Amino acid sequence: MQELVRGMRKQMFVDGQFSTSSTGETFAVFNPATGDEIAQVPDASNDDVDRAVKSARHAFESDAWRTIVPAARERLLLKLADLLEANGDEFAALETLNQGKLLGFSKMLEVGGSVQWLRYMAGWATKIEGSTIDPSFGFPPGVRYNASTRRVPVGVVAAIVPWNFPLLMAVWKIAPALACGCTVVLKPAEETPLTAIRLAELAHEAGFPPGVFNVVTGRGETAGAALVKHPQIDKVAFTGSTEVGRIIGKQCGGDLKRVSLELGGKSPVIVLDDCDPRKAIEGAVGAIFFNQGQVCTAGSRLYVARSRFDEIVSGIASVANATVLGSGFDAGTQMGPLVSAKHREKVAGMIVQGAREGGEIIAGGKDVERPGFFVRPTVISNSDKKPLSIVKEEVFGPVLVAMPYDDIDEVLAVANNSEYGLGASVWTNQLDRALRLVDGIEAGTVWVNTHNMLDPALPFGGFKSSGIGREHGKAIVETYTETKSICIAY
Repeated sequence: MQELVRGMRKQMFVDGQFSTSSTGETFAVFNPATGDEIAQVPDASNDDVDRAVKSARHAFESDAWRTIVPAARERLLLKLADLLEANGDEFAALETLNQGKLLGFSKMLEVGGSVQWLRYMAGWATKIEGSTIDPSFGFPPGVRYNASTRRVPVGVVAAIVPWNFPLLMAVWKIAPALACGCTVVLKPAEETPLTAIRLAELAHEAGFPPGVFNVVTGRGETAGAALVKHPQIDKVAFTGSTEVGRIIGKQCGGDLKRVSLELGGKSPVIVLDDCDPRKAIEGAVGAIFFNQGQVCTAGSRLYVARSRFDEIVSGIASVANATVLGSGFDAGTQMGPLVSAKHREKVAGMIVQGAREGGEIIAGGKDVERPGFFVRPTVISNSDKKPLSIVKEEVFGPVLVAMPYDDIDEVLAVANNSEYGLGASVWTNQLDRALRLVDGIEAGTVWVNTHNMLDPALPFGGFKSSGIGREHGKAIVETYTETKSICIAY
């Protein structure tokens, strides 16, 4: 697989051309399954960011993009989807090599999901509409009025995406922005920039005009910060940690710049006493261990009816103990590595802290003696409901904390006792109890008898500290457009 990286471009993409950093600086990219360096990519300077933003600004204001008909934007996005699908095996292998996830998930989600989102958003390019209004102006006498609204592109978008779903998260931002007529500067996470660079090649091949889609590779505290602060950026679209989201939100608030933030989560999984135990165990396992727990909606807090607690938790622990760790390319692997050595140390440290504070580790929790950035799937029982830090803080790894409860009012209160509100799931066979919890849970998405299921037509975003704004569906059109009101007297 090293040949895959050796033969590809490893440069930024600005104004329709690939280039190195103006300083010549680079940084290393690693294979998390082995810890080996696989590439060096440009470390963008402030000058590089400025060049990319100015290219996007020129493209936005030029006839090559501003006046292009919506159907032409649709065709370009569909062409990009076709090219991604045709090169799907390469992209999937590249994602598994660089991010560590199982190859099957790279094919299904990173590639398959990205193709689906591109095609869905392509259709919106020709369906953006305003409204007509009959105003009640009564003066001057004899004058009538025609009023309407029009949605216009917000302008140049800075898209900053995380490392857990590098390709898919990029497409979540690129596709609607381009469909709405914006231009984009994408900054992928420094850990996982390779598929973004390759996607830029496909966009160039598809025929997007120079400057419409740019990619700058760099560090968050330098290139990312420069992008957010740039005066010619009209909107920032960020997915990542709540900590960084607050910094970006503060900057954009001071600049009066449009911003959408999809941030952290600490999603509760609520298992009622009438559930099917087998389905609840399978559901809770998938909710927390999918993608090594590196999911913003990971079901990291498990609340089980006391009468079912031992059965459900021991069942999850058995699955965790039997999980096979390894490279995402190996057919027998059930869980891959975490994305980096730094992140592995963070997750491992939080497990140790959870045990120190009184949590009982009943699965995992031990170091993995092999190369790469692995953490064993871990289940911590908190049957005494101690105030563990790991119950409140986002781990972003394969770590589950399980707690019993006695009635619905109690579990609803503890589920909502979090600064986060991104997702939640309820496991029950009784519709009335499910709907009561759906109504009461403070989260942007509540699943019933499933978890982590997303669709391009279904809005996605968070309550409270989990973010501002919504991705997907019709709601996303409002994120990348402004409303212009027109009033004509006659």
